[in-house]
Order: sequence, then structure tokens, then C-alpha cells
Amino acid sequence: MKLTVLHTESSLGWGGQENRTLNEMIAMRERGHRLVALTQPGAKLAGRASEAGFEIREVRMRNAVDLAAIARIRRVIQDVGAHVVNTHSGRDTQVAGLAARSLFGARPRIVRTRHLALPITSRFTYSVLPDHVVTVSRFVEDYLVSAGVPGDRITTVLTGIDLTKYDPARPERPLRDELQLPAGAPLVGTVAILRRKKGHAELLEAIPAVAARFPEAHFVFAGNGPQHENLERRIAELGLADRVHLLGLRRDVIDILRSLDLFVLPTHQEALGTAFVEAGAMQLATVATNVDGVPEVVVDGETGLLVPPLQSPPLAEAIATLLGDPERRQAMGVAARQRVCRSFSREAMAAGMEALYLSLLDKR
Repeated sequence: MKLTVLHTESSLGWGGQENRTLNEMIAMRERGHRLVALTQPGAKLAGRASEAGFEIREVRMRNAVDLAAIARIRRVIQDVGAHVVNTHSGRDTQVAGLAARSLFGARPRIVRTRHLALPITSRFTYSVLPDHVVTVSRFVEDYLVSAGVPGDRITTVLTGIDLTKYDPARPERPLRDELQLPAGAPLVGTVAILRRKKGHAELLEAIPAVAARFPEAHFVFAGNGPQHENLERRIAELGLADRVHLLGLRRDVIDILRSLDLFVLPTHQEALGTAFVEAGAMQLATVATNVDGVPEVVVDGETGLLVPPLQSPPLAEAIATLLGDPERRQAMGVAARQRVCRSFSREAMAAGMEALYLSLLDKR
């Protein structure tokens, strides 16, 4: 059965959530289905999905009970003939869910994908409004069950990426040339929006201890966000301007990862962490924090090292440990790549979503 799936998203920004949605759309299209994205005007997902050749519909969603938005989305659902409406954020879940449920006859199935490890604010948008909830990690599934969402209405479909784009064997390391770094200088990096909960501040505080042991080491932060000025100021205060490089928002993430010797992301909170999946695909060992769904990607002692959150000394020690042991670091990178290939492919993600959609339509 060829499905028409309408993905709705009220977020305007770009992060792991939007990245997964676009990857899922691409992989489902490869399986022969029709995918349409409904976003707010100016959303980054709309721009990137349009570049990828998808049909885009734009509806302004002013709040969770925007009657005009509900009416417009209802017309879009009817116009595209959606079999499934897959929502992703709180606001679009409310308006798109109400739009779908207000249709007479055989309405589309409503699926909400939960991308976050934060406490939920409305059980209604998980237990009542959608027909089913998809979680991006088992940690999030377990949390929702503990919050009172029926377990038989939740399915975990792990986030997947297009592994054909991630080739760790390619020798190019363009970021090193861009930064004019010596060939042998260790390069440690992170890719994440510059938010407090991503742990950039703790990483900065750990760098002087690492630099004392590895004076040639450099660090790169790829991403932009509200903490940019604070981080820039702290870099100057610590005297690290010559070894910490703020790269801003980049679309060449794969090239950045290819240039690194070690990936680090000391996040305070993470449902799963697409960045960890991408780093593993590039055969990088990772230093991460032992929180939420992170251990489902980074296996402590096997594909990287896990440290407590919000603590710079153990973070510095873990980074220094792996920089000082290239053989162990490389072995962890190989294990990380193998793990990602087994469990985090885009094809596996699409197969899981397709099976869920079809089962819900069968029940209808």
C-alpha cells in the first residue's frame, strides 16, 4: 500500500528533531510512499525539505487552540489525502491532532513522535489525542509509561541516519586546512546547538586541564545558539582563544566529523542524541555524559567513555585518557561504527515507521 504521510512541525529551528524528520521522510519516499511537510512559515525544516524535493504546506500556528490553523490544516489533510498525520511538537500536535479528529468518516491515523527527554506537560497530547506515540529511545518510552501513557500505545523506533554519506575511510580532513592546524595536532570537537543543557560550559572548564597534558590540542564547537556570547566571553577569560574555535552553524557536519580525533558532548539531557550516532558512523570514539538515552548509543568502555553530567574534572580526565591512548581510541571508533550500522540506519528507522503506520491503518 502506498501511503501519504503528512508530517507537521511547529518548530522554526533546526536540530536533531528536524533532522530525524527529514531523514525519515527521505527513507520513506525511497520505500515508495508520498511524504508532505506542513510547517510554520519560515521554518528551517520547510527549506531543507523543499531542497530535497518534498511538497511543503505552510500554516501559521499561533497557539495550541488556534481555530484558524485547525481549519487550514484540516483542509490540507483532505487535499493531500493523508493516511497518517505524524506530529512532532506540542503546538502542532494540538492543532493538527484536532484537525484530523474533526474529520468525518475514515479519518487519518494520528502518530505523535516524542523526541525529547523532558517531562511532559500534557497527558492529553499523548494518551488521548494521538492514536499512537513513537519514541526515539527506550529511555523516553519508559518515561512516558511512568507518566501514565499506556504502554501498548507506544513504540520505540530508534533514530537512523543515511550511512552511505558517512565514510570514515576518506582521507580528506578539510577542517584542519581551514583552521591551519598542524597535521599532528589532536582535534577534539562537538556538534550541537549552543544551549546551556548541551554542556559546552563544562567542556570549556575542562579544556585547561587537557591542554596542560596535550599542549598541541585544539577544540571546535560547531553550532549556534543562545549561549554563543557567553561561551565567547568565557573562552577569552580562560585564555583559550588560540585553541578553541567557534565554527557557528555548519551544513558540512560530516566533513567536520571526518577531521576530528575525538568527539565530545557533555549534555545534561538527551533523549538519544543524533550527534552521537553521526560521530559513531564516522568511526569516532566519544566522551559523553551518562544521562537519559545516551547509553543506548554510547556504550561505556566499548564505543566511548561516559562521565557524570555537570562535572568538568572527570570530563577532562576522560578526554585526556583517550587522547593519550590512540590504539584504544581507534578500537572504540571501529566498535562505534559497527554499532551504528547494526542499529541506527535510516532504512531500519523507515521500516519501523512503515510497519507501525500500516498496523494502525489495519486496525482502523
